[in-house]
Formats: sequence, C-alpha cells, structure tokens
Amino acid sequence: MMIEFVKHPVFTEKSVRLIADNQYTFDVDLKLTKPEIKKVIKDIFKVDVLSINTHIPPRKKKRLGMTTGFKSSKKRVIITIKAGQSLPLLTDN
Repeated sequence: MMIEFVKHPVFTEKSVRLIADNQYTFDVDLKLTKPEIKKVIKDIFKVDVLSINTHIPPRKKKRLGMTTGFKSSKKRVIITIKAGQSLPLLTDN
C-alpha cells in the first residue's frame, strides 16, 4: 500500500503560512514520483491536486561516539489543492 510512503506532514513557519493558500507540505519516501504522490493524496484525502513541487533537503550529520554518519534522507513535497477544499487531518473543521 502506498500510504506507508507518505511519512508525515511538516509544520514549519513557512508550511503553516502556505496552508492559507491551499498548499500542504509532507515528507515522503525518496522513491515516489510526482504522479505516484498525486495518486496517493487523491486516494487518501479525496481532494483535487493542482500541482506538486518536490525537493530533497540536504542530509544532516549525526555522530555517535567516534563514528559519524548521516540521517536518512527524505523528499519534501508541497502540494497545491483546489480552492475551497482542505485536508481534514490538518484543519480544525
């Protein structure tokens, strides 16, 4: 099932500001493509997706004792939905 690839919504200052413009931000798996993301969001939330913007933020270093490594990478997605619609899990409606 594709729902496991959508990790969680992102709540930063910018992403909360974008909710007023019907844009929602999620972290998803690196393997997902834009058409797959669009299909998953349409199936889960029953909304019309107008556009999808993706980017991969830089990985952050993580250190444990003498060993250094990196946190796992993820893809960040900004989804624009049709005016008048909203995602029910992210609003108070």
